Amino acid sequence: MKRRDPEPARKGRKIPARPRPDALIDPKLLQELIDIFQTTGVADLEVERQGLRVRLRKEDATGALSVREVAVPVHDQVRSLQSAEVAPSFPSVEGLLTVTSPIVGIFYRSASPETEAYVEEGAYVRKGQVLCIVEAMKLMNEIESEIDGRVIKILQENAKPVEYGEPLFLIEPAAPEA
Repeated sequence: MKRRDPEPARKGRKIPARPRPDALIDPKLLQELIDIFQTTGVADLEVERQGLRVRLRKEDATGALSVREVAVPVHDQVRSLQSAEVAPSFPSVEGLLTVTSPIVGIFYRSASPETEAYVEEGAYVRKGQVLCIVEAMKLMNEIESEIDGRVIKILQENAKPVEYGEPLFLIEPAAPEA
């Protein structure tokens, strides 16, 4: 009787993951949710489908949930010190239009890294002119100017996450065109 050689090891060969019959969620669906969660920059995501609820939360290295904005009560003495010592980093917003992000996503000043920014500080813009792009879930959303005016301040850094309602630009509506 001849002895057969064992089959060669299957190293390097990737076998696609198949859901277990008793699995509650398809691994592909879970991976898609994780990808969406990571690309949108949100700190908390909850999805419910067909009675199954999945919640994803980002925490920093200490285990605390990362939060962008926190409301903390401030004593009157501290408030008066702050107003006396700190000068604003941009002009007064009185009379200026604040363009805000309509969605959560990544802020881009240009269509690609090789092209020029849509607008610069001091540039005159027309109503309907593209100011920037906010990418959300692989969709590029052009943010347009609502009015004619001059861009006074760009409030966000290129390729950084922005939240819904976060200010992007300050535009002076009554500014004359140069």
